[in-house]
Amino acid sequence: MAAPPVVDLPLVDERLAADLANGLAAVEKLLRSSVESEDAFVTEASRHLIEAGGKRFRAMLVLLAAQFGNPDAPGVVPGAVVIELTHLATLYHDDVMDEAPVRRGSPSANARWDNTVAILTGDYLFAQASEILADLGADIIRIQAQTFSRLVRGQIRETIGPSEGVDAITHYIQVLADKTGSLIATSGRFGAMLAGAPAEVTTRLTEACEAIGVAWQLGDDLIDVAAPTADSGKTPGTDLREGVHTLPVLYALASDRPEDARLRTLLSGPVAEENVDEALELLRANTAMAEAREELLRWAGRAKSALAGLPDIPAREALVGLCDYVVERSG
Repeated sequence: MAAPPVVDLPLVDERLAADLANGLAAVEKLLRSSVESEDAFVTEASRHLIEAGGKRFRAMLVLLAAQFGNPDAPGVVPGAVVIELTHLATLYHDDVMDEAPVRRGSPSANARWDNTVAILTGDYLFAQASEILADLGADIIRIQAQTFSRLVRGQIRETIGPSEGVDAITHYIQVLADKTGSLIATSGRFGAMLAGAPAEVTTRLTEACEAIGVAWQLGDDLIDVAAPTADSGKTPGTDLREGVHTLPVLYALASDRPEDARLRTLLSGPVAEENVDEALELLRANTAMAEAREELLRWAGRAKSALAGLPDIPAREALVGLCDYVVERSG
């Protein structure tokens, strides 16, 4: 089975490119077989998002990190599958909480069936991931549990919002680190550990991958505002319509400049459809966009600093290229 499309990394090393392609094909095969059940409906529901596509971005990071040890170690591919199953499970649950009708261009599981089926399918994927984990050792199981705890805490923090006296921007960055960065950090950590990489290398990869994860989400925030068309795969202003306060919005709301009063009014809640174009125009011209981009650059720089101490191999070059890609994709 062919590997799915991945982020377009500058893989100048042909051997690395071949290793990643072969590894992703193996991940895809195990990913699909891991959700098979004697119950045909359980299999169908579990494969729903797998077959909808996706970049397998986290699995790719597991494989890249494994290059700093033995990439052919037997636990690497199963570790990548655990990461993907965990990610997919959170998507089923996220779509229920967000009442999302579409995921990856297809009807979401909750729209195709109902919320109960979507929630239980997500639970089933978590269970299947746990079964694979059982063969990877106590340390890996513990790390997965800690990661899952962060994912849930991040979702809770996002749901209830910042506590009184807590800066909204600080709170938001912590939510991104927990909800997005934690699993991407564990992708790098799993790859390095399961490949037998040195402890210092594992620590650096974990730090770099978490920073990449936060930067990636900050890039999405900018794209939602700056993208002139839906070419990015997401209709511009989606977050504004849903009343989601992303980083540019938070910076704009924090402004006390009189000339930003109209924008603050528009962004105080979900933006009505007839006001979306005006809100986007004002936000694009606001200093909030530059402030949000500076934060993105800081996280990308943090990732590069961690990567700088790694052995100079093609995988490091690819990860540095990924940092540049995360910045460039945001415009």
